[in-house]
Amino acid sequence: MTAGRAPTISVVVPTRDRPELLREAIAAIREQDYPAPVDVVVVYDQSTPDTTLASDDPHRPVRVISNGRTAGLAGARNSGILAATGELVAFCDDDDRWLPGKLAAQVDELLAHPDAEFVSCGIQVSYDGTVNDRVLDLDSVSLAALLRDRMTELHPSTFLIRRAALVDGFGLVDEEIPGSYAEDYEFLLRAARSAPLRNLRTPYVLVRWHKRSYFAQRWDTIATALQWLLDRYPEFATEPAGEARVAGQIAFAEAAAGHRRGAIRWARHTLARNPREPRAYLALAVASRAVRPDLVLRTLHKRGRGI
Repeated sequence: MTAGRAPTISVVVPTRDRPELLREAIAAIREQDYPAPVDVVVVYDQSTPDTTLASDDPHRPVRVISNGRTAGLAGARNSGILAATGELVAFCDDDDRWLPGKLAAQVDELLAHPDAEFVSCGIQVSYDGTVNDRVLDLDSVSLAALLRDRMTELHPSTFLIRRAALVDGFGLVDEEIPGSYAEDYEFLLRAARSAPLRNLRTPYVLVRWHKRSYFAQRWDTIATALQWLLDRYPEFATEPAGEARVAGQIAFAEAAAGHRRGAIRWARHTLARNPREPRAYLALAVASRAVRPDLVLRTLHKRGRGI
């Protein structure tokens, strides 16, 4: 790739109270071997900006701003998107780290597919001392495929998007989702409605899963947000297995929150759509107190997976 063919890129990094990991994330972005300018936009959400991170390096500048929109991850990402100047916009969470070659490979993919608006890649999941590769065995991802499967390999820290698609196309990150939970999945669904997503079968991002994530104990918010998602996307009715997957997640969240009746009701709905959906049985096990929800999550996370 030559500098003349390489589009400029803005990388949006929302952050809140992770100063050391944030510096690692910024350093990995700035170290990418990519010929055009890469502008890093660090967006502080509900915290005091660290202006010492700013840099006026013309090839790898760093800007530090505050979230001027809805408090939370969605608003922070949108603040960064609107401040972006690059032809392409990438996301990177403040606790993740890009691996060498990410930007060049993804830009090559977009250049090879002029009609594409969005490209992702595989990830390495780090949890409790173990690292697992998660690579999606697809080059192109349709809306129907995303309805059937969340495809957690499509992680926000891998997203690279044409800025025009964000500001004049399928739109910004939705700020109305309760607690910003599953905003990345809703964003993917909306992007795939516009055009199939491109994907690279190589892990170019290290994603850190923490024992106590931001949503670890917010089960009521999770259940509410996922019900919002089902209401917003009636297309789930055309994919029974996909609807059952989301309903099973709601059932598990209800069970983990101690809402036994809600858990049973959503588990029944799940099994009516797909009797083989394992989340329904996990939810019922948690609701009956046969197993603790934190034990289920720890077991899944050690395998690089979630509920």
